[in-house]
Order: sequence, then structure tokens, then C-alpha cells
Amino acid sequence: MGATKIDKKLDCSGMLCPMPVVKTKKALKDMEVGEVLEMISTDAGAMPDMQAWANQTGHELLDAKEEDNTYTFLVKKTH
Repeated sequence: MGATKIDKKLDCSGMLCPMPVVKTKKALKDMEVGEVLEMISTDAGAMPDMQAWANQTGHELLDAKEEDNTYTFLVKKTH
């Protein structure tokens, strides 16, 4: 992930579904097309939720990883 420029960070630790997706959607509204948002969540449901959300919205999920029960997502705004 080190090569990707992160334009904004969003910490959703402690929030349960659907809040990580809701907060991600809101954060992207204030960003420019092409910018990358890093979202961090501790909700195991965020992994399938974020993948489904990216497919539905067309935003690009650049990376999704889990480490020590923390889920990190890189989302590129596409529109």
C-alpha cells in the first residue's frame, strides 16, 4: 500500500454496520475525483460490506486487508 497516495483518512474503529459504509460515502462526497480515501474499521462485516458498496457505486476499491482484527480499505473516488 505504500505506493498509493492517501488524500484523506477516516477512522471508523468501534463503529458497526452500516456506519463504516455510511461514513465512507459521506467522506467521499467532499473529495475530488481521483483522490484516495483510507478507511479503517474494526467491524468484521466491513470487508463484505465495502466490497459490495464499491461494486454498487462504481468507486474503485484499491485495497482491502485485515490485520489483527483491523480492516483497512483504500477507496478511489471515480465520479
